[in-house]
Amino acid sequence: MQTIAAGYKGVSLLVNLNWDRLLYLATIGVALGFGAFVGSL
Repeated sequence: MQTIAAGYKGVSLLVNLNWDRLLYLATIGVALGFGAFVGSL
């Protein structure tokens, strides 16, 4: 249980430090998907 809690804390720390990068990647993914959708029309 301690290992799971420590792993969760580690992942939580990484997400807190890199949330802007994750948002950036998600935005690029959505833009590429939308571009592919518009290109297929």
